[in-house]
Amino acid sequence: MGAEEHYLDAVEAYDLGNLEEAYESARLAVKEDPMHVDAWQLCAEAALPPKGEKPTLKQTAQSLSAVKKIIAIDPARTAMWFLGGRLLSDELGLLDEALAWWQQLRHHMPMEVTPLVEQATLLADMGLYTEARYRLEAITDENMDVSGQQYAKISQLHGMVTAASMQDEREFFKPWEKHHNGWGAIELKMRKPPVSESFLFMTTTVPILLIEVLFSNRFVEQGWGGFCLTTLMIFATVLIGMRFSRRIFRRVNRPAFNLLRAMNFEASSGYVVISEDIRTSVLYVYIMQRKPKAWQERMLKIIDDNTKLPGGWKHNLPDFESHLEDLGLIEEGEEEQFQQWNEEE
Repeated sequence: MGAEEHYLDAVEAYDLGNLEEAYESARLAVKEDPMHVDAWQLCAEAALPPKGEKPTLKQTAQSLSAVKKIIAIDPARTAMWFLGGRLLSDELGLLDEALAWWQQLRHHMPMEVTPLVEQATLLADMGLYTEARYRLEAITDENMDVSGQQYAKISQLHGMVTAASMQDEREFFKPWEKHHNGWGAIELKMRKPPVSESFLFMTTTVPILLIEVLFSNRFVEQGWGGFCLTTLMIFATVLIGMRFSRRIFRRVNRPAFNLLRAMNFEASSGYVVISEDIRTSVLYVYIMQRKPKAWQERMLKIIDDNTKLPGGWKHNLPDFESHLEDLGLIEEGEEEQFQQWNEEE
């Protein structure tokens, strides 16, 4: 059988929901024809479990390997870039590699907004708020078209990173610093799971709403005017309560967010920075259980390897201006200047 016959068998099996058979047939197709991009795409999709299920480390690795083959053959397949970025960051926790991945897409699609938004999100998760703000500002600087749905996300993210970048950097938890104050905060809260935002809303706002409902009986006799006043008062209380609960949620659970950042750092760098006491705590187990399967499997390998963070470690960020040379926006004499700016940042 030739590559096309194997590919058609794979398509038929995939349509019937037999993912394993579809993957094996697609692999036979690419073995016969390594440039069969559609068969590679079927490999990438069939390697993953059905929608709603999380892939294992093996499934994620198989899919990501196929995705890399696809973009090497046909870089214009945007959906495969998006799939690869999701696998790297969400399923495997390779944040540094995901940053470089999205920068590669900028070389092929420099006016696509998604890479910048994804880079800004990853940088914010890593605590690099100033760099995240620069990525979002590049959307305006490069005059990109933004959809309504993207605008809402960009606006929210920009407000968060702008506010954070204006604060003292010493307040941001840096898990690569062994003696950072954030570790002490984690140790104080590590014996309990984080408090949910709904619980905070119930304990702070619901009692006030009950009081308002009880007193609203006095306005019932006043007709529609009283009813409208009561409704507006309850609506305002809910809005204020939600905003207050969200603010308290972030403050109370800051140690949990710090620990999450430390766990993401370990997954991304491959180095161990969390102490054994914290790793066996209730808070750590709570967060770990909510991570994807592939992330957990890979994290356990990192823990078993137990490679300590070397001294003088620094983030290995990609050159965020590298795509400009492809567009002809960087002259030869200016390239060294851009490199100096990146080193200073």
